[in-house]
Amino acid sequence: MKNARKYIFGALLLCGSMGLSAQQPLLDGFAYGKELAPAGNEWEQPTKLSLNKEQPHTWFFTFSDVERARRLLPQFSDFYLSLDGTWKFHWVGNPEERSADFYKPSFDVSAWDDVTVPMQWNVAGIQKDGSLKYGVPIYANQPVIFQHKVAVGDWKGGVMRTPPQDWVTYKHRNEVGAYRRSFEVPAAWENREVYLNFDGVSSFFYLWVNGHYVGFSKNSRNTSSFCITPYLNRKGENIVAVEVYRNSDGSFLEAQDMFRLPGIFRSVSLTSTSKAQVRDFRVRPDLDKDYTNGSLEIEADIRNLDDKKMKGYTLSYLLYANKLYSDETELVSEGKVSDVEVAELSGGESMTVRTVMQVKSPRKWSAEMPYRYTLVGQLKDRKGRVAETFSTALGFCKVEIKDTPASQDEFGLAGRYYYINGKPVKLKGVNRQEINPESGNAISHSQMEDEIMLMKRGNINHVRNSHYSCDPYWYYLCDKYGIYLEDEANLESHEYYYGAASLSHVPEFEAAHVARVMELAHAHVNHPSVVIWSLGNEAGPGKNFVSAYNELHAFDASRPVQYERNNDIVDMGSNQYPSIAWMREAVKGKYDIKYPFHVSEYAHSMGNAGGNLKDYWDAIESTNFFCGAAIWDWVDQALNYYDPHTGDRFWAYGGDFGDKPNSGMFCMNGILLPDHSPKPEFYEVKKVYQNVSVKPLDMKQGRVEVFNKNYFIPLSDYRFVWSLYKDGEKIQEGDMIPASAEIVKPREKAVYTIPYKYTELKDESEYFVKVQFLLKKDMPWAKAGYVQMEEQLLLKEAGDKPSLASLTASMTKPEVVENADFTTVSGKGFCVKFDNHTGTIYSLGYGGKKVIRDGEGPELDTWRAPVDNDNWAYRRWFEKGLHNLKHRVTGYTRISTKEHEENVIKLMYTVVSQAPNPAVLEGGVSGRYKVKELSETPFGEDDFKFTSNQIWTVYPDGSIGLQSGVTSNDPEMILARIGYSMQIPSEFEQYTYYGRGPWNNYADRCSGYFIEQYQSKVSDLFVNFPKPQSMGNRESVRWCALTDKQGNGIEFIADSVLSASALPWSAMEMTLAPHPYQLPSSTGTHLHLDAAVTGLGGNSCGQGGPLEEDCVKAGNRFINFLIRPVSNSSFVRNAQVSVSGDAPLLVSRNKNGMVSIDCGKKEGKIMYSLNHSKKATLYTAPFNLREGGTVTAFYVDNPKISVTESFNRIENIPLTVIHASSQEVGEGDASHLIDGDSNTMWHTMYSVTVAKYPHWVDFDAGEAKEIKGFVYLPRQDGGMNGVIKDYKLQVSMDGKTWTDAAQGTFAQGIQAKRVMLPDPVKARYIRFIGLNSQNGADFAGGAEFTVIAD
Repeated sequence: MKNARKYIFGALLLCGSMGLSAQQPLLDGFAYGKELAPAGNEWEQPTKLSLNKEQPHTWFFTFSDVERARRLLPQFSDFYLSLDGTWKFHWVGNPEERSADFYKPSFDVSAWDDVTVPMQWNVAGIQKDGSLKYGVPIYANQPVIFQHKVAVGDWKGGVMRTPPQDWVTYKHRNEVGAYRRSFEVPAAWENREVYLNFDGVSSFFYLWVNGHYVGFSKNSRNTSSFCITPYLNRKGENIVAVEVYRNSDGSFLEAQDMFRLPGIFRSVSLTSTSKAQVRDFRVRPDLDKDYTNGSLEIEADIRNLDDKKMKGYTLSYLLYANKLYSDETELVSEGKVSDVEVAELSGGESMTVRTVMQVKSPRKWSAEMPYRYTLVGQLKDRKGRVAETFSTALGFCKVEIKDTPASQDEFGLAGRYYYINGKPVKLKGVNRQEINPESGNAISHSQMEDEIMLMKRGNINHVRNSHYSCDPYWYYLCDKYGIYLEDEANLESHEYYYGAASLSHVPEFEAAHVARVMELAHAHVNHPSVVIWSLGNEAGPGKNFVSAYNELHAFDASRPVQYERNNDIVDMGSNQYPSIAWMREAVKGKYDIKYPFHVSEYAHSMGNAGGNLKDYWDAIESTNFFCGAAIWDWVDQALNYYDPHTGDRFWAYGGDFGDKPNSGMFCMNGILLPDHSPKPEFYEVKKVYQNVSVKPLDMKQGRVEVFNKNYFIPLSDYRFVWSLYKDGEKIQEGDMIPASAEIVKPREKAVYTIPYKYTELKDESEYFVKVQFLLKKDMPWAKAGYVQMEEQLLLKEAGDKPSLASLTASMTKPEVVENADFTTVSGKGFCVKFDNHTGTIYSLGYGGKKVIRDGEGPELDTWRAPVDNDNWAYRRWFEKGLHNLKHRVTGYTRISTKEHEENVIKLMYTVVSQAPNPAVLEGGVSGRYKVKELSETPFGEDDFKFTSNQIWTVYPDGSIGLQSGVTSNDPEMILARIGYSMQIPSEFEQYTYYGRGPWNNYADRCSGYFIEQYQSKVSDLFVNFPKPQSMGNRESVRWCALTDKQGNGIEFIADSVLSASALPWSAMEMTLAPHPYQLPSSTGTHLHLDAAVTGLGGNSCGQGGPLEEDCVKAGNRFINFLIRPVSNSSFVRNAQVSVSGDAPLLVSRNKNGMVSIDCGKKEGKIMYSLNHSKKATLYTAPFNLREGGTVTAFYVDNPKISVTESFNRIENIPLTVIHASSQEVGEGDASHLIDGDSNTMWHTMYSVTVAKYPHWVDFDAGEAKEIKGFVYLPRQDGGMNGVIKDYKLQVSMDGKTWTDAAQGTFAQGIQAKRVMLPDPVKARYIRFIGLNSQNGADFAGGAEFTVIAD
């Protein structure tokens, strides 16, 4: 203990709990001692973590006096000097190319580039001509960017192995950046210790000062501090030199889902302390069992770096209370501790001094009311002279996990729950990466503050720091403004996954695992915002994490520890991307999982996403077993780049820089766009996360129930405002609660009356009430009047509206001209031409202006530009040709009109819509897609197709009604949408609609989008996603219109509601464009009017596709809407008509052979005949037609409205599942094999255990059949697990004795596998056996299984 430079800590004396005790032991892998030069291989030595790097300590600073110390931040300290700014920089692609002597002061760096630190050199080198001056940015999700493979011991090969020639690291095996700058030591720092601090350097660096080798470090996300006192020129210039390596053995532990960017990307600073110094300063606030009074345990690590003994030193402390959201403080009464003795310390010795301060009735810290305190300490010598003044912020935030009896639980359930200050709070969170499109991971303090302000505006109270320690300033801001943090260690070895190859099992990496966790904890233990520790992310389950947990828990037991890859070794449970079905059951507290539970990642927000967020939170808020969840993630991780040919700047993702390996678009998962502007999903998050609910009790009387979801604060800081909307327009508003009324308290409900008059509402109109909670006063994140929370309630549905036939009864009947190709109908002020080959409008003009582009009239459309979460479905969409439907008329009739419709024209078309052939969308997640048409395998009559029966009604005023019935030959096929698309000329650029908005929304993401009237330009509806995709949809649309600037144009009116979309580009144009700037010039507005649109779900990572109720299937659908001319923006008056007319008929058959005839309405007698028989039968119920045949159906009162459908014989037989060797209950039930729905599947168990092959399912045919063969359809959602390769089929008469009937190998691919037996066999029971899988994993599964038999 004589050399303070080499051995920082020593154990001298152990006193009572309030006195002195030994320091924490040194972290393994931290070496100390003077070395003249690096060995040169430290960056490939995993047991060597650093040389001469200080042991970690909390984020605190020393000041010249108490007043400055009360301000906490380093810029107010005389003993802090920033080295951010201009540095000299030189880059090479390989270590052997570097300037080995650059660290010498005599080395001339004048020709080197000037760069601004913090920076990441790949990003700083991006040029506006598209060139890359300092290497290539690489985005990767799971792998490291250098050569490796998943194998035990692979890490021993290091980072310099030869990769494939197209990888970035083939040419630039390991980039090295050299940094130089000078500084002068302030004169006031004489006789003081000086430290050089690096808050973030990726991934490894050597350090020299004035030519002297100081040491190295390789943890990129925690502060590295070095004592540089012995190397300084106290007067004059000092030279600091830093050599940074892109890759090191530390990179094996930093395989996070992000751009892998090297450089000094956080602040560099100098700090100074006295030689009798406070090396570390920890505070441990606590509350009594009633959460009333507090205690503050204070720990100061005192170190003597002088040659003289420290004798008679004392510590004193003053506690100041901060104003809310402010750094202004006032002294706490009785908040003082004086004359705490420090034991005598010889030079080089250190010791921890503990004391306790009692605090009566402290204001507690929570995200709702983040009250902070500032503790200022002073170290004084025996003469009372101040040696050090130091400070830290703190908060009284007591985190507990408690077993709770049912009598004490809000929901009456006994369980193990998570508490903050005695309340079972809900953490409503996001995962957050540090990213800026212009600077990479080097982000400013102002950006951090802006992010928190946006979170507070969006009702987000929780952040998982994924997957590393954040910039120190981030924690200060979260303390100040109130964000609950899950603080996560910089540990992710995803490249080796979770089996035997995982580094979590490797002894050589144990010290690194422990150190990264402990550096995190030591740095942030004082922050009240940290309410959960996390050991890391996706890095295996091994013993290295057990060691890390034990060290962490011994250091700080005041917060629970989480680790999603091994719940057994930590304090609470967690997982990632659970399904809605799993969540709904797990929250009941009956699963064999570790409660309380926190979902560390969910709702993967890639592209246009956010489906089912409300479903998740309906489950989470139904009990206290789950304390919350964090969306993946906060912001899209894209970087600014420039097209070398056009000069366009765009947001680049993986592959755009020519980077290999890369993970394509997978970096763009935020609820914010790369520039931190909100995506449409943000507003769903804001609504679902809000801390109030409003429920209707008696809307006629205006009575509603308000529930305050907060745990600590009443709703007194909000104005309750109500607004009344008639047909989407606000007509009345006011304050809901008189000033004297009682404000609802935390976790309480209150009933309020909204003072509208229900009896005065118009019968024909629709009414909604909006209740909003507005900030009463300015807050840091928003001005007074900001709508923090809101709800919309239906007050009254619209009454009956007059029929268009009655409104136009006195008008002249339009004229009709027919030929083989077109039927033209014209009247006063309009002309419409129908295409008799496609069955739709070819052109439409109102007032001499074309309002539908020629040849672009309404056509059946069931496809969309795939959103990133459509990876479960889009392959099938292309396989069925949904993107390329061709429409042909198979029947055309001019329908005679009835008495009350004598002046209208009615045309009926039967249209078959089918693609010429299947197709494949190539490109994976690259964002660079190409459609490959499989024209060599053309579709036939039995392949997937739609049949639609359309009745067009043309009225004398130019209005056109469409009544359409659509069916298909695969009713279980899930479509992207079902409706009609068309193109409107671009001059009609004003889009007005009455429906959900203003942001785009979908069936499973619509709670934050209210039903009102909205207006914008069509171009403004486009969302600037880095990769274009479906984005225009609005749900619950009553009507929409496209007009010119004068309000003249075309309006579309739904018979009830439609989903509608208007965008400047087609779905295919958006699919094929890698970035928005690469979209072609718009040819017009692409308008979609849909009966329904499939929801978004969350399958881009794990959650699954949309729920059953949010999927659009290809079964029978009726789509009815009215097209009308509109002038002078008279939209509401124009829409006051009913969409009526004759309904078409649909004939369909289910998988069991039962035929149904549907007309979409309750009234109307229907007759049908079979096989062209002249004898007709009254339809009353579905009938059996398994043997096939032709059905003709027609109305009794109007036989011209008829439809004919033919069906082939059904070969497969009904089956029942009687046994499965293994199944994932719920999601992967074996019964899904026979449900006729190719979107569900059987999957062997994976959640609890994984059984080995073989796997089998037993079926019962009900009676003995002549078995001829079978059809196996693999899973259709794009997943690879469970696809069977080798199979066997066995049969039995009694279900006990089995004989082999067939055995073989399935070809790869998702297409149905049809197997015919060499000789038919008679059997009642069938056993389908999977012997192995296509990918070698032990999972088996399939979408459908059918048996071909007589």
